[in-house]
Amino acid sequence: MDQPQAILGHDALRLIEGRYSGAVPPLMERAAAAAAHVAVSLLAGSAAAPLILAGPGNNGGDALVVARLLRQRGLAPQLVFCAEAAKLPAAAAAAHAAWIACGGSTIDRLPAPPWGLVIDGLFGIGLKRPLADPYASWVEQVNAAACPVLALDAPSGLDADSGAALGLTLRASHTITFIALKPGLLTADGPDHCGQISVDALGVELDASAEFGQTVTPALFLPALQPRRKNSHKGSFGSVAIIGGAPGMAGAALLAARAALHLGAGRVYLGMLERLALDPLQPELMLKTPEQTLALATCLILGPGLGDSATAEQLLRRALAAELPLLLDADALNLLAAHPVLRKQLARRAAPTLLTPHPGEAARMLGCSIAVVQADRVGAARTLASRHRAAVALKGCGSIVALPDGRWFINCSGNPGLATAGSGDVLAGMTAALLAQGVNPEAALLAAVHLHGAAADAAVGAGAGPIGLTAGELIAPARSLLNAWVNA
Repeated sequence: MDQPQAILGHDALRLIEGRYSGAVPPLMERAAAAAAHVAVSLLAGSAAAPLILAGPGNNGGDALVVARLLRQRGLAPQLVFCAEAAKLPAAAAAAHAAWIACGGSTIDRLPAPPWGLVIDGLFGIGLKRPLADPYASWVEQVNAAACPVLALDAPSGLDADSGAALGLTLRASHTITFIALKPGLLTADGPDHCGQISVDALGVELDASAEFGQTVTPALFLPALQPRRKNSHKGSFGSVAIIGGAPGMAGAALLAARAALHLGAGRVYLGMLERLALDPLQPELMLKTPEQTLALATCLILGPGLGDSATAEQLLRRALAAELPLLLDADALNLLAAHPVLRKQLARRAAPTLLTPHPGEAARMLGCSIAVVQADRVGAARTLASRHRAAVALKGCGSIVALPDGRWFINCSGNPGLATAGSGDVLAGMTAALLAQGVNPEAALLAAVHLHGAAADAAVGAGAGPIGLTAGELIAPARSLLNAWVNA
């Protein structure tokens, strides 16, 4: 079973690097050796020489050492470097001197292709501004090349903390990152620019003093998913109540309810604001008034298709007062954003609360722009979790799960097929189904987020997407995967 991998932000990483400043061999040599090993494998069968781009900092130092190691292996790398050697940081300056001493030379512009491989050692993880020329021009030319591209630590032009592409950004086919994963490699624009990611810890051990996140893998939640006893009945698996579905928005609540039923809730009550007598596609659902569902639930979802009416606001007040696990999504989050009193009531809840916003809803709750949320997705999710004492899943490419105690995770399952109406409603129903069956809130949210993405991956693997994948099509593969996990 894949174990979660550590994720380190820039500040935490620099503290660790400081503790290893006297390491033998130095971290730069270790990183370059790991990168050179990957580079040799990517060059296999190529007659063209590797091209190495070295920048003006320690990422450039890594590239300089890689060039020396490749030269020692009998290769003839071309090294592009236009910075002033005298202004390099100490470790990078030593790497430059060692490159020159072994007979290496540098050029200050890109040679004409073909290149067997491009190694990007321009700016690494510290960049917070758009690339300027000549680096921007180099990246533009590399992006148009037809050869493998290996980024060292992070593709140049990518904010390794946020995942934001800071203007023109290198598109790597492979990224080798050092010590631990970085948040920006896994979320926002990162997955579009990093290609295949590998991690080399460089012999560094993370201790309890290092503040790090983790990737979401089944190892985090499988212990909470137990096979069903033979002596079971529908009451053994809880009751999910879903309140929403205002006129014109019934589909959102129906999708959440169907997902909850197929993911194992014993009963699913659907309290629609737009009254329906029956769901003809899922007659097992029990349609009640919103007030009736509140009295029948083991756990409650409020928000899918809820709208912003006075009735919706009153239902939110009642839900916040209920002493049962509560998942708030969609319009419930928008109502919270509009009513500070309700947010205070939310923060005072004793029962577990889960929030599943997309970036727009998160921005409204935080009183900022979507751009601000996307510029620090991890920070936004953690702020929501601590401020509202709730477990939060900030949806998007590389969904962030943040818990009230400060822990955070990035999920890497899923694909663009999830970018479709109703996908979040299905996630809400899946999460509530696990809650109703007695899975603790942390494990339920982590499992549902990972399962949601894995179901999309399975659907695409079977030929259903990603273009045109619908939210309802996620439910069947999610059920199959959940049963496989539980019974493994």
